[in-house]
Amino acid sequence: MRVTARRGVVVGGLALVLLAAALVGRRALVCPGARGGGPWPEEDEEDEEEEELVVRDERGRGEYRYSKETPLVFVGGVPRSGTTLMRAMLDAHPEVRCGQETRIIPRLLAMRQAWARSAREKARLDEAGVTERVLDAAVRAFVLEVIARHGEPARFLCNKDPFTLKSSVYLARLFPNSKFLLMVRDGRASVHSMISRKVTIAGFDLTSYRDCLTKWNRAIEVMYAQCLQVGRAKCLPVYYEQLVLHPQRSLRHVVDFLGLAWTDALLHHEDLIGKPGGVSLSKIERSTDQVIKPVNLEALSKWIGHIPEDVVQDMAHIAPMLAKLGYDPYANPPNYGDPDPFVVNNTNRVMKGDFKTPANLKGYFQMDQNTILSSLMKGAISPVSRGRGRLPVLIDGPPVGCGRVVVAEGLNRAPPIRAAPGQAVGSGRSGGVGGHVPCPPGSPGGARQRAGPLRSSGHSVAPRARRKRRPGRRARIRGGRPAPLRAGARARNTMDRER
Repeated sequence: MRVTARRGVVVGGLALVLLAAALVGRRALVCPGARGGGPWPEEDEEDEEEEELVVRDERGRGEYRYSKETPLVFVGGVPRSGTTLMRAMLDAHPEVRCGQETRIIPRLLAMRQAWARSAREKARLDEAGVTERVLDAAVRAFVLEVIARHGEPARFLCNKDPFTLKSSVYLARLFPNSKFLLMVRDGRASVHSMISRKVTIAGFDLTSYRDCLTKWNRAIEVMYAQCLQVGRAKCLPVYYEQLVLHPQRSLRHVVDFLGLAWTDALLHHEDLIGKPGGVSLSKIERSTDQVIKPVNLEALSKWIGHIPEDVVQDMAHIAPMLAKLGYDPYANPPNYGDPDPFVVNNTNRVMKGDFKTPANLKGYFQMDQNTILSSLMKGAISPVSRGRGRLPVLIDGPPVGCGRVVVAEGLNRAPPIRAAPGQAVGSGRSGGVGGHVPCPPGSPGGARQRAGPLRSSGHSVAPRARRKRRPGRRARIRGGRPAPLRAGARARNTMDRER
């Protein structure tokens, strides 16, 4: 009997253990059809919401906790629409960190959308247990991990990847407290910037203004529709032209929308580039050489005079979103408005080279006084009289003597006139930031004008005569073949091709 009793106790104990294991296993692996069609039980939903990503601050400011409830900020728009400028300004805020483009987040979101659109792929995933809920949780964890860990932690995290805003509705579902800043810019300016700066974008034919404007129209149409669907409380369109012309007014609207406190550092992002807790810029992104400067009018109307005439005439049909967004498709140049005095002063500084290249970016591009003087020599910049000195004024358009477009101090009128020292140059037509320089009396219409480099006295110096270029080593022939390049020259050529 004793043996039988012991056996009974052992068998009973084993049964209890097996029952407990079965209950635990059932809770962990519930049949997908048992509770709302999901692979996870309802009891675990609260645990999922409580999951947090903890990031420690290397500068000793404690640790930050992020979750799906974190109020993320997504900055996007069609490339070359001011997204880098916007995120650099936000990076200047002490409570915000955006950082450089991740590039992988919009690609992941595009893959996620492709899976959802394909009925066959969705059926396969569902059959394998990879349901919508599993995918959303994985995408959420991936996006949060990348945003939180690819830069310094901060109270407000921001992500700037232009095409991310094609998925605003989906991201708003993943992160309920997130907000979106949609950068909007005149499509003609965006496309000209892509083509002139050779910014490669999948699907855009950089040899055709018509094709790029068509692709721009499709992209901004999708993003704008997503922004409207998310709602005004969560998505704010920010016009690049108004951000440049009136930075303080535009940025105050942005910080109020995001729930941030105002700081004057937002107006001087260039002073915080490369500093701890400041603005981090990429050596590879094409916008870096522009963002290191204070907010100015340099790039506002560069597109004028470059778009083919047949495209200009068909502009309203090629890019109907221009009119929908408030731009006049037939205005050349358009009237964007008059700039604030603060921006006029910044533009004068930039034209004189009065800004610093961050130490960590020196050597990657030359953006000092020599660049402006070189442009003067080539006829790309024309000096405008101002007091005793001569102020370099940016000329957008073909390098000819007259009929070019002027972008300086918010002027869209010509000819430039002499003004007293400290007084802004005026003109005949109100508003706008661009205009044409007529040919002066007695001058040949197509003659190229040249100006020498500026001295401290303000007088221009005649340019030196060009030397004839001597044939280099590559031009020398040995035995009917070009001479081999030295290792250093070969390396430089390789780098040029990669760029």
